[in-house]
Amino acid sequence: MDTTNNNFCFCTLALGKKYRLLAKQLSQDLEKHSPGTFLVVGTEKPNFFQSCPNVYAFPFKQKGILHCYHDKRFVLEKALSQYPTAIAIDADTRIIDKVPTHIEWMPGFTGCSRNIIEHVKRRNLERLPTLEILANKLNLSLENVSWVGESLMIVSKDNGKETEFFQQWGKIGDYLELKGIHAGSGNAIGLAAAKIGWTVYAQGWNELRNVTQHLDAAHKKKSESLWDKIERRLGYHYRLNRKRLQALNDFNFYYG
Repeated sequence: MDTTNNNFCFCTLALGKKYRLLAKQLSQDLEKHSPGTFLVVGTEKPNFFQSCPNVYAFPFKQKGILHCYHDKRFVLEKALSQYPTAIAIDADTRIIDKVPTHIEWMPGFTGCSRNIIEHVKRRNLERLPTLEILANKLNLSLENVSWVGESLMIVSKDNGKETEFFQQWGKIGDYLELKGIHAGSGNAIGLAAAKIGWTVYAQGWNELRNVTQHLDAAHKKKSESLWDKIERRLGYHYRLNRKRLQALNDFNFYYG
């Protein structure tokens, strides 16, 4: 009997050996707690997941200038090309209990949210002027925009509006990175959702969060060889200059 779950899938980025190992562990958790559910993985080495029957891995290299936080949109887009609902989850997350299957996810975006101004004032006040300028460029009132938690979020198809959402997320993410704001992708996601008129729903998110445990591996320092450091630096400058050139196509938005 076919027990494949065709209603939703999970998706994640797995760039680098540490995150590939974590994603493989996540796939094993899924096999145990949500049999039949697939994990879509964007990674430099898809063959690493050949032994994982519940993983669909596709080739992907970092596109974000310094970090890959905004690159999550690409795995979400890939996942939504195959499923009506995609659950984006950080690779450094464990699934510790049965994944709920009864939740009917709303079209659009579901996740943890709070007012973006309150969030930024609490966490990164220095970013507020840039976000105010950006909101003005987008014809948005920042008071009506939400920050969203990016480590666990759900996107469901919404008659094609999800494509517009990913486009806006990319544009906004590039703007922030070119202004030197490389983290806090939840701000960009919230702005993109507001720009296309999406409400950030909460129904079902807590149920899903309660069966996960985020390990936050990004804050654990790793040792790097000299070559790794050189390669990382070269990659950063390549991506930075490429984004600068691309931004010239919309000069007023990025530089005006």
